[in-house]
Amino acid sequence: MNFVHDLHTARARLLSRRWFLQECGVGLAGIALSSLLARDAAAKPANRNPLAVKAPHFKPKAKRVVYMFQAGAPSHLELFDYKPELAKRDGELPPPELLKDYRAAFIKPNSALLGPKYKFAQHGASGMELSELIPHIAGRADDICLVRGMQTDAVNHAPGQILMNTGTQQFGRPSLGAWTLYGLGSESEDLPGYIVLTSAKGTSGGASNYGCGFLPTPYGGIPFRGTGDPVLYLSNPAGIDPKAQRASLDTLHELNDLGFASAGDPEISARIQSYEMAYKLQTSAPELMDLSQEPQHILDLYGIKDIKESNYARNCLLTRRLIERGVRFVQLFHEAWDQHGDLTKAIKKNAQDTDRASAALVTDLKQRGLLDDTLVVWGGEFGRTPMVQGGKDGRDHHNRCFSVWLTGGGVKRGHVHGETDELGFNVVRDAVHVHDLNATLLHLLGLEHTKLTYRFQGRDYRLTDVHGNLVPGIMA
Repeated sequence: MNFVHDLHTARARLLSRRWFLQECGVGLAGIALSSLLARDAAAKPANRNPLAVKAPHFKPKAKRVVYMFQAGAPSHLELFDYKPELAKRDGELPPPELLKDYRAAFIKPNSALLGPKYKFAQHGASGMELSELIPHIAGRADDICLVRGMQTDAVNHAPGQILMNTGTQQFGRPSLGAWTLYGLGSESEDLPGYIVLTSAKGTSGGASNYGCGFLPTPYGGIPFRGTGDPVLYLSNPAGIDPKAQRASLDTLHELNDLGFASAGDPEISARIQSYEMAYKLQTSAPELMDLSQEPQHILDLYGIKDIKESNYARNCLLTRRLIERGVRFVQLFHEAWDQHGDLTKAIKKNAQDTDRASAALVTDLKQRGLLDDTLVVWGGEFGRTPMVQGGKDGRDHHNRCFSVWLTGGGVKRGHVHGETDELGFNVVRDAVHVHDLNATLLHLLGLEHTKLTYRFQGRDYRLTDVHGNLVPGIMA
């Protein structure tokens, strides 16, 4: 293929079309067309890099986000919200007045109550009450803000995950990470601004949990694989050396520049950016993924025994390395928490897989001076019922209350926000809806959630749609 000849041919065609439209228009139609072309040219941004750093609406408390999404819905009753009365009434039927207008995902509402399966104790100077299943997170009790009054509208996994991450149960809307990147850009020149790391199995909501929706393509999350090339097709095919690749990219860049000058389509800028980012990733990604550079005491902190094994602990350490390299938003997905049966054994295994590494990431960020301006979130899409499912050892989906915890920039530490009733069924104090949490996360990043909008199909959209109130009680 003759790249130079093809480039000159494409340039000639574009210039000929523009010349005809601009110079050969006659009468009012020609004047109007010339005016439109001039207006479009003036409207084109000087900086076409969609990931360029942008100023927030006001001074932020945090600059970046780590979101440890525990998909499948961890049971708040076994981890974060101890209910002695529920333990006392194990095996009894719930009060009839409690179940008015209540509809569970699978079980009959009048199923027997199921007491908590594990012991709780107070931790830290704050005296935060946490489960014996999570001793390492409990060791960071004075660093975290535990929100016990979370609520959501969805009662099944895919809608619940998508609602938590995009502010709606509908497919095709931008994720929290995409909105963050759209509002702030990225400080990393050699890595994507929004990176996704997955362990256990894929999420029920799929790529909609981290997609860009109707926002330009560069704002979507980029999944990194645990083994092999972190991004598919990152390595050059046989016979292509760096010189040939660079020449090809330069030619593509010129062609795309011509297209952008003619049409002003932001997706052309996205294409240019994606080609250049892929080129940089060939150097930055292998270095990022090489954990042999980490000292043994750090590997021990995270509980990593094999640096090549793809798991949650490795993803947590990679997250710290990504944060150090200027990545704006890192999201970990670990879908393993859907305990409809075999709760006692399965949730213990889940906690063993995630507790140590989750706490280690907080510790590691703190000791490197990164926690003060990094916003860390841990939680799933909803909670679990106080009633039993699956015979004697399981819980159904429950959207009326669940728990998440946060730490880092702008978050109160050693603090519990919200309270549920004596059975862990309803929120009785300081309820926080998903929209409220997302509004608050954006606020801590210096973004006013009602002003972070994008016009699509004739209306302005935002992460919180027409909802969302700030939660001052969780902000320092």
